[in-house]
Amino acid sequence: MFMLRNVSKYLFGDTSKESIIEIPQGQLYLVRPLSPKGYSELIFRDAAATIRRTGQEFQYQLVVQRAYEEGEEELLEEEDGEDGAADGLGVEKDEKTFLLDEGLHFRCELREGGEKVFAWRDLSGDLGDLYEFVCDHTIQAGTVSTFEIVAIQCQYERKYRKSHEHANEQDLHQFSYSEQPIPSASPAPTPKAASPVRSPTLTAPRTSSAANTSLAREKMVKPSRKDKTPVRDLVQTAAPISAAAPPGTEILCKETAELHLFDFASGAFILQDAAVSATVSEVGAWQYWLQITGTDKDWLGQPVIADINPVFNFEYLSFIFNHYTSDGSAYSWLLRFKDQETEERFQEGLMQALWEQLNETKWRKTKDDEREYVLEAFQDLTMDGAAPNEEHEEDELEEVADDGQKSEHYDSDESEDDVVTRDDDGNVNSQLAVGYKHDRSFVVRGSKIGVFKHTPNNNLEFSTNISKVETPKGKLFSPKKVMLHAEDSNMILQNENDPHSLYRMDLEYGKVVDEWKVHDDIPINTFAPDKKFSQMTGEQTFLGLSRNALYRIDPRLAGNKLVDSELKQYTSKNDFSAAATTEKGYIAVASNKGDIRMFDRLGINAKTHIPALGEPIIGLDVSADGRWVLATCRTYLLLIDALQKEGKNEGRLGFEKPFGKDSKPQPRRLGLQPSHVAQFQHETGAALSFTPARFNTGLDNTETSIITATGPFIVTWNMKKVLAGRKDPYTIKRYAEEVKADDFKYGSDKNVIVALPNEVNMVAKQSFRKPTRESIMTPARGSARQSGRLGRDEIVNSPY
Repeated sequence: MFMLRNVSKYLFGDTSKESIIEIPQGQLYLVRPLSPKGYSELIFRDAAATIRRTGQEFQYQLVVQRAYEEGEEELLEEEDGEDGAADGLGVEKDEKTFLLDEGLHFRCELREGGEKVFAWRDLSGDLGDLYEFVCDHTIQAGTVSTFEIVAIQCQYERKYRKSHEHANEQDLHQFSYSEQPIPSASPAPTPKAASPVRSPTLTAPRTSSAANTSLAREKMVKPSRKDKTPVRDLVQTAAPISAAAPPGTEILCKETAELHLFDFASGAFILQDAAVSATVSEVGAWQYWLQITGTDKDWLGQPVIADINPVFNFEYLSFIFNHYTSDGSAYSWLLRFKDQETEERFQEGLMQALWEQLNETKWRKTKDDEREYVLEAFQDLTMDGAAPNEEHEEDELEEVADDGQKSEHYDSDESEDDVVTRDDDGNVNSQLAVGYKHDRSFVVRGSKIGVFKHTPNNNLEFSTNISKVETPKGKLFSPKKVMLHAEDSNMILQNENDPHSLYRMDLEYGKVVDEWKVHDDIPINTFAPDKKFSQMTGEQTFLGLSRNALYRIDPRLAGNKLVDSELKQYTSKNDFSAAATTEKGYIAVASNKGDIRMFDRLGINAKTHIPALGEPIIGLDVSADGRWVLATCRTYLLLIDALQKEGKNEGRLGFEKPFGKDSKPQPRRLGLQPSHVAQFQHETGAALSFTPARFNTGLDNTETSIITATGPFIVTWNMKKVLAGRKDPYTIKRYAEEVKADDFKYGSDKNVIVALPNEVNMVAKQSFRKPTRESIMTPARGSARQSGRLGRDEIVNSPY
């Protein structure tokens, strides 16, 4: 062992190499000893297994890559047909990547006859599923043992966030798993299995002893001493110590339910207590508390805030939410009620507490229809507009290469294309503007703007760098907000230190050529195009917003540019925060209070007012036809159907005619499943914070997807699945660093442009994956040649 550790130290020591150790030849199998899908599947007949570094410290990947014989790859490509989009993105279909985590239970077995096998759990598969890498007979036993030791040391570093050199033999031994013998990858034609075991993906019976939400991959398992399946060998997530409840002044609701805790290791909700009391109390001025107590212990207590991410499912009588402890750890809990009436009473009490905490207004003072709107937004429902008879699109996404960050030190032999991923001035990428008229994307980085060309094969190519953004008087500034304008020939810039002016940059010359004073007294906090596709036209005017006013800006006016005849100013503090327009020029305006107003034109009162759920709205988008309004809050998105379906204005939009007294817009709260939120925070230590969400867009394109990001995760929702009420409507892609901005390429929902702190990528949407423990843990990896980073020559000439 000591000798092997010294060898691994030598291997680890060369940080210039991405690959640490490799088994150059073997076969990869997926073995399903308990599954009706079939016992064994040969994934790669000839493959290599590698342990390599990622772009994140203390994170390592196990990679199994298919090897081709001479001429075989070209032959297969011809058989598969041409796929220009995939080829353009450098798709590597023949690679399996696994984050080296203790959850894999990675282990090695030397069998009689000399066969050497590595095995690890398939975290996204069914119970008992394993990947097995069978080494070629030419591989020496010493190489196999060293590979296993390196894998153990990688798992140690991931768990403890420090070098394995600090570990002793006992520390490393915890990652040596001696479970049941690894099943053979090539069993007899009719293998005899143990007694049938229920797959965790099947729906549990609706009884008092097992909760059932039918939510994708959110399985609930009742713990049993008789359960001998391998998944139970993992240490289950333990419930944290409950916080003490502060004294309450009023009880809003108190109901009895089952309590389940999400187990990170198995991906299941585990029953903790068959009968608990869940109480929501007022404990201070606009402060509320959720306390869950069993017969002999307090299970948890926490403030009622937006971060609990509440989801009610009345079909399965369940309520799922997140719980955060004082050290920042996140847990996901589930309450299951005995009947719908009990859950409705609890929902009313909890949502009253959450709404009052966010709005600092008493729930009973709101109108009945507004209360109903709030309650509907926080429960699972199917929206009108879905096509129920259509077959759902294929769920399985084709695996493609990840396009994650790669620094200049990844490849020692990449001297010609070496990249620089940090600026000496400390600035990072902050904003992204995607061209509609021309295939260009613009990325703001401090007082610089990088210009990237979209190539025909869907790559990004660095075009030029605007190195100094400065006012016509020569004062340098970092744009707070940018917007392409006038057929993408101009860019409108906002200087945070000058709230009454905007600046026009001529992109052909790469310099600011005009300063537009908007108004002496009315500031401009944000702005939006006159119509959704105005940047493709020569339209000169656009919309401006202050905290309490909405108005038109016309740069052609002499003096101040605000058009007085198209000013709508409010006496109350509305705190406007975002605006968006439709193809016809209808206007949606959102506020930090969380409400939304719909206008058919400027200068008049709103046709429709959508009440607030409580959280500030930080971003707004509207479908081209005005049917769908998409609002972004910090912890969720809100999708609103603006089409009226009854009354005298049936068939009209809320932009054109107000909703009737007895009708209202239908809301859909798009949130991540609480168990995924808990796993996100478990991995990153950061709470949810979405970037402004956007639809895919194009003159002849229907909105089919939604894109946003939180921390290092990009999330995309499928509109068809959302409208059909599917439980798995979103996919994710994780990077090693925080995603600063993201948007679809114009005219398509197949490619996404991503700005990370120090690089810009275009990635295929098909590289996004369903949220599983593996996809949440594993950062993307890619080649520097596929992204918009700068080579050494470009850095010399363009200090972007």
